[in-house]
Amino acid sequence: MSYAHNSRRSLWILIGLVVGAVAGVIAQVWFGGPALDATVANVIKPIGSVFLRIIFMVVVPLIISAIVLGVVEMGDPRRLGRVGLRAVAMTLLLSGLSVVLGLTLVNVFAPGKRIPHEVRDKLIASYTVQAGDKIKAAESAKPLSQTLLDLIPTNPLEESVNAFNPDKANGGLIAVMIFSLFLGVAMTMLTPGTDAPLRSLLEAIFRVCLQIIDFAMILAPVCVACLSFSLMATTGWELLHSLLAYFLVVVGGMALHQFGVYAVVLKVLGRKSPRAFYREAREAMLTAFGTSSSNATLPVSMRVAEEELKLPPKISRFVLTVGASANQNGTALYEGVTVLFLAQVFGVELTLAQQLVVALMCILAGVGTAGVPGGSLPLVVGVLMTIHVPPQSIAIILGIDRFLDMCRTVLNVTGDLVIATVVSRGAAEDDAI
Repeated sequence: MSYAHNSRRSLWILIGLVVGAVAGVIAQVWFGGPALDATVANVIKPIGSVFLRIIFMVVVPLIISAIVLGVVEMGDPRRLGRVGLRAVAMTLLLSGLSVVLGLTLVNVFAPGKRIPHEVRDKLIASYTVQAGDKIKAAESAKPLSQTLLDLIPTNPLEESVNAFNPDKANGGLIAVMIFSLFLGVAMTMLTPGTDAPLRSLLEAIFRVCLQIIDFAMILAPVCVACLSFSLMATTGWELLHSLLAYFLVVVGGMALHQFGVYAVVLKVLGRKSPRAFYREAREAMLTAFGTSSSNATLPVSMRVAEEELKLPPKISRFVLTVGASANQNGTALYEGVTVLFLAQVFGVELTLAQQLVVALMCILAGVGTAGVPGGSLPLVVGVLMTIHVPPQSIAIILGIDRFLDMCRTVLNVTGDLVIATVVSRGAAEDDAI
């Protein structure tokens, strides 16, 4: 697909985002009320969800085929090990830096100490039902040992079917990825040619999934506009004003990580011009912002990596597919800021040692967060319970969480592409030796 075509598609998605947001603000100011809420819930939002549903429909077969083919194309399992270790090291590095950045900003600006008690109580009362759902999800979380064991699926088909159902899935998409990894490694150890029929089938599935994604991208500008409209039409400006300090700390931290930390990593470790990278990756970033889902953006990221960034498919497919669930630096930053913000709101003073524990928990929680809208909230509740902050306090930020979800998804998706760029550079240097 041509560069000009992808540029036009990126432009139309951006136009959809802007038009939807402006129309949503106008609708909220002039027509705000039950009628607008009903229109958004029953008409506008379902239209926007069409794009997401088409994408989610093919994510599981795309992930399985991409990982298996990526492993098979690498050939030597030792090469896979080097790629995996580099990807894990970069994930931990970027997630650690993001959490440290977030915690530093929230300590310096202390946004939680700026919220009056009456505003706090009003927000909790307004969103108490939604908060209850998140608390139940956190309370039903399994112990760490069982969570780790569930990453090895006893029934890969069941995991695939329930990958987007948090009430039924055990290991979720990560379990599907591990099954795919085992399948790919086993195929590399067979007698040459034995795996040809399965490999051809997986290649066909991969190409068909990408074709379906192309169909979905035709609808993307309209659907993204509807999602943007839904967000702005239902988010009151009074709410944003009340949480402005928190909002600015979160978004400011994400901007610093996106254009500061990533730029340095790209320049130093990836030997890639940050300006060129952001220009070439913009379609994936815009899609991430519009959908609030790393998993929904995965097919676009894979195409951007191959066609725009010119990364080797055998590296990019593997790194991006795993990264969509395992590399969530934007989520880690958001969780760190949110936990300390809510602790400040309730006057819970955390020592440096406690904040380091929070940082570690946020890094690990980022790895386990589902790459779907709102997937990080139950994990935030879990961290709040650990540091003895009332879990009901999550209600304070629920009103603006969707917009912050859009922002942190951009950071997550960009981080996946940054890691793929750096790992591809390391693999190229290995090949040159």
